[in-house]
Amino acid sequence: MSARGTILLVDDEKEIIQLMDIYLKNEGYKLLKAADGLEALELLGRHQVDLIILDVMMPRMDGIEACMKIRESKNMPIIMLSAKGQDMDKIAGLSIGADDYVTKPFNPLELVARVKSQLRRYQQLSGPQRQDENEIVIEELVINISTHTVTVEGQEVQLTPREFAILKLLAINRGIVLSMERIYQEVWNEPFMESKNTVMVHIRKIREKIEKDNQNPRYIKTVWGIGYKIDRL
Repeated sequence: MSARGTILLVDDEKEIIQLMDIYLKNEGYKLLKAADGLEALELLGRHQVDLIILDVMMPRMDGIEACMKIRESKNMPIIMLSAKGQDMDKIAGLSIGADDYVTKPFNPLELVARVKSQLRRYQQLSGPQRQDENEIVIEELVINISTHTVTVEGQEVQLTPREFAILKLLAINRGIVLSMERIYQEVWNEPFMESKNTVMVHIRKIREKIEKDNQNPRYIKTVWGIGYKIDRL
């Protein structure tokens, strides 16, 4: 990684790639470039990336789908680019896990400033708490992926394998509302088949073990009519 960090720029417009290549490199960042979401995912599998600038409209895999895929396992900042400036388009981008939204055409200096702001915020929030690559730390909740252990305020709690899988899924996708259908399909690895009660029962059991007040949960929040989420810090 370079002194300032590595940025993945995903856009099928060569002019934007060339323009931001100049501005970002002048600021000391290393730049990786992709023309669509599939190429971006391939690069993420081979490189350590600190921030992603992701265009919405692209061939093969667009930015919305790419952002959702990235958020399944990564939590670095994502800045969305789009020619669509309507509020609902911005809300859609932010609701699937993007951290910021910039409308085209944009001032390159403004985008660089947003890159710096997002990296600074991410490093402040994740730096002191991220003890190793296998731990997810959310306030007093610590999830160790390698040992499949969970502690709350330093006390270990016993979760079943499925309870652990649900908690890990929500923690990895922090800030994103996951439907009961998606939770069931990813944890049980089978079609949903109207299994709402199964997910609800598991969520209730997890809360009983990690929350002090089930009526006002600190970690797993219910988004009525949609699903569950763990808030971003």
